[in-house]
Amino acid sequence: MKNIRNFCIIAHIDHGKSTLADRLLEYTKTIDSKDLQAQVLDDMDLERERGITIKSHAIQMDYRLDGEDYTLNLIDTPGHVDFSYEVSRSIAACEGALLIVDATQGIQAQTISNLYMAIDSDLEIIPVINKVDLESANPDEVEDQIVDLLGCKREEIIRASGKTGIGVPEILRAIIERIPSPKGDPEAPLQALIFDSVFNPFRGIIAYFKIENGTIHKDDFVKFVATGKEYHADEIGVLKMDLSPRKELSAGNVGYIISGIKTSKEVKVGDTITHVNRPAPAIAGFEEVKPMVFAGVYPIEAEDFENLRSSLEKLQLNDASLTFQPESSMALGFGFRCGFLGLLHMEIIQERLSREFNMDVITTVPNVSYKVFDKKGNETEVHNPSGLPDITMIDHIEEPYIRSSIITTTDFIGPIMTLCLGKRGELVKQEFISGNRVELIFDIPLGEIVIDFYDKLKSISKGYASFDYHLHDFRNSRLVKLDVLLNGEPVDALSTLTHADNAVQFGRRMCEKLKELIPRHQFDIAIQAAIGAKIIARETIKAVRKDVTAKCYGGDVSRKRKLLEKQKAGKKRMKQIGSVQVPQKAFLAVLKLD
Repeated sequence: MKNIRNFCIIAHIDHGKSTLADRLLEYTKTIDSKDLQAQVLDDMDLERERGITIKSHAIQMDYRLDGEDYTLNLIDTPGHVDFSYEVSRSIAACEGALLIVDATQGIQAQTISNLYMAIDSDLEIIPVINKVDLESANPDEVEDQIVDLLGCKREEIIRASGKTGIGVPEILRAIIERIPSPKGDPEAPLQALIFDSVFNPFRGIIAYFKIENGTIHKDDFVKFVATGKEYHADEIGVLKMDLSPRKELSAGNVGYIISGIKTSKEVKVGDTITHVNRPAPAIAGFEEVKPMVFAGVYPIEAEDFENLRSSLEKLQLNDASLTFQPESSMALGFGFRCGFLGLLHMEIIQERLSREFNMDVITTVPNVSYKVFDKKGNETEVHNPSGLPDITMIDHIEEPYIRSSIITTTDFIGPIMTLCLGKRGELVKQEFISGNRVELIFDIPLGEIVIDFYDKLKSISKGYASFDYHLHDFRNSRLVKLDVLLNGEPVDALSTLTHADNAVQFGRRMCEKLKELIPRHQFDIAIQAAIGAKIIARETIKAVRKDVTAKCYGGDVSRKRKLLEKQKAGKKRMKQIGSVQVPQKAFLAVLKLD
C-alpha cells in the first residue's frame, strides 16, 4: 500500500490538464504510441468537438522509480464552473492534486476555487506551470502569483509543457515523493466510497470506487449502504485504458465493480460498499449537489415520455449533478423539471440526450428557485413560474444571490462593472492580485446571470476575464410574474419571473421576438405580455389572406364588398377554433433576446 499514489489534476478551463495527462500516460507507457491521440482520456464525441472535459476520467499507471514499482491512480477533471461537482467527487478519492497554471494566462478564478476545494479536503498540492514552451509564456510572473497564492517555495514549482513533454519526469518524481500514500487498514471491515458510475447496455451499471479500509475479492457478497441492496461482486478490477479485471483489491486502491445492477436508482454516488457478513458504517461522503438552474424538458412526441425518463436515469448515473422530477405543462404535455448546475451543463445534457439516446426534446426557458412567503408566514420553494401562488396571497418573494469572483486585467474593469451593475449586482470588494490583474467580488441575483451573463462577460473582456461563483444567500426582491398570452391563452412554457423594473422592457422585447418567429396562420394572432391582469405589451401577427377580389374586374364596389364580407365571416369562424402553432425556436428565442 505504501507504493500507491492517488492524485487528480485541477486547473482553470484550457490550462492544459488533459494534454498533460496524455504525456503522463505516454511517459509511464500506460498507452502505446500507436493508440495515442490528443486528449486521449476525453472519450466522448462532445468533449472532442468542443475541446473541453465534461466527465472526470480515472486511469491507473505503473511507474518504476529508483528500483521500486509504484501504482499511480490519476483522475483528470473538468475545468468549467458548471462541472465543479465532478471535481469535488474526484478530490474525495485522492490524497494529492496537481495544480496546473497556464504560463501565458496566470492564475484565474476557477484555479482558485478548485484549489480551495482541494485544501478543504487536506490534499497535498503540487503546483505546475504548464505551456512554458510558448513564446508568449511568462513563467517568472506566474511563479510569483503561485507563491503569493500558496505560500510555497519557488523550488517546489515545476515548469512543464504538456505538448513537448518538458518536466514530466520531475512531475512523476514529485507525485511519488510529495503525495502521501493512502491511509487505511486492509484487515478492517470493507469500506469503499463510490465516486462515479457508468451505464453499460450489456453488463449493467459499473460503479467506480476507492477503498478506504478492508479488502474486496471477486464473488464477495457485498452491500450498498445507502440503498440497503445486496449483490455478488461478479467482477472487480482496476481502470486502465480499458477495464482490467483483478482477483482482489485492498485499501488505498481505486477500481470498479460489476454486479449485474440493471436499475439506476440502486447506485448512488457518495454511497459506501461494505461486506454483508462484516458490515462497516458508511463513509461521510460529499454533500448532495444543489442545482442552480431549472428548466422543463419535454418530449416532442407524448408517447416518448417513458423513454425520456429512462434516458435521464441513465444520464444521471454518468452525471450525478443532474436532478429531475416529473411535471406537466398546458402547452407541452408531460415532461420533467430538470435541475442543472449552469447553462453549459444544460446544453450538454440536451446534446447528450439527442446523441446517446436519440431523444429530441423541447427545453423551456431556464429559471432559478425562489422562496415565496405568504401572508401567514409560510414558506414555499418555487422552481417554476406556474407554481407561484395567487398574487393576493403573497407577502414577499426572496431570490437567490451568488457571491461571484471575476478576475481580469485592469483594462476591462469599466465594462465589467457596467455589466454587473446592469444585472443588479452589488460590488463587495475589489483587490489587485499582482501586476495589472484585479479580482472583483460581486453579489448578483442568480436569475440575472443564468441566461447570457457568461457569454457577455467573455465578449467584453476579449476572453480574458474568468468567472466563478457559489450560492451566497436569499434576499427580498420585487419580482413579478410575466405571462405571455397568444390569442388570450397563457402559454405557461414562456412565462418567467422577472424584476419589476425590467418587466415592461422585457415583455416588449419578448412580443417583438415572438412576432418574428411564430409563422402566420389563417387568422390574426394577438401576442400579449401581461403582469397579472394588466397588459404591458402587444404585437399582432396578421392573417395569411387569399386575394378573393382578384376575379372582379370593374363593376360595382358592392360585388367586392360581398366577397370580402364572406371571407371575413369564414375567418371569424376559423378563429374560434384556431390553435396557434409555436415552433421550438420560439421557446429558445427568449434566451437570446439581445
